[in-house]
Amino acid sequence: MGSTCCAALAFLLLANGSARAAEQITVAAAANLTVAFRAIGAKFEQETGIHPVFSFASTAQLTQQAANGAPFDVIAAADISHIDELERAGFLAPGSKAIYARGAIALWVPPGGRASMRALEDLAGPQVRVIAIAKPELAPYGRAAVEALQRAGLWDRVRSRVVYAENINMARQYGVSGNADAVFTAYPLAVAMHDAGTVIPIDPILYTPIDQALGILARSTNKDAARKFTDFLLRGSGREMLREYGYASPMR
Repeated sequence: MGSTCCAALAFLLLANGSARAAEQITVAAAANLTVAFRAIGAKFEQETGIHPVFSFASTAQLTQQAANGAPFDVIAAADISHIDELERAGFLAPGSKAIYARGAIALWVPPGGRASMRALEDLAGPQVRVIAIAKPELAPYGRAAVEALQRAGLWDRVRSRVVYAENINMARQYGVSGNADAVFTAYPLAVAMHDAGTVIPIDPILYTPIDQALGILARSTNKDAARKFTDFLLRGSGREMLREYGYASPMR
């Protein structure tokens, strides 16, 4: 009798553990979403009971990982083109691609540094020795930063001072550590971090709009939960939370 009860208990524990494991999704998210998605993920779990596990990196890195079989259920990129790339190659579930937000870039000047800046043009001043930017070939926000500098007529004057990071989180670390006088980052991330220092929004006329798209991976074994997460971002509480964190609604 005792062994029968133990066996039944073991079965129930195993079944419950499997159920809990099934109620979890893995979300590959662009680095600019780090703060916003952690808050959104907590709200999503509270409302649905589904636990999202986030993997933050540059959009290009996440796209490559997804194409190489990484066990993501959802990918939320910092642009549209990488999601289009995955869709064309058959890596996305049909009909799952959607634009969920429009981002913006900003210049963050860390506190206590050499440079005193109030405008983008101040980057050309002699007090600015190092400017941190996410690699344009990997990160859409890095690409937007270079584009803004070019359109503002500053690129040729400051390009020798630029150091590149794998993503905007790593670019920020250059500023935190005192190794950069100015850092290009996502405006929503700069505001959400509540960092000391100065945040200078960049005029959106200087760069191509940063519309951000997502998709559900075709190989996901938990598509129902993945759709709940994407719906949460597109039509649920997550949409309003994105606005609260500084993301505009997409224009299309």
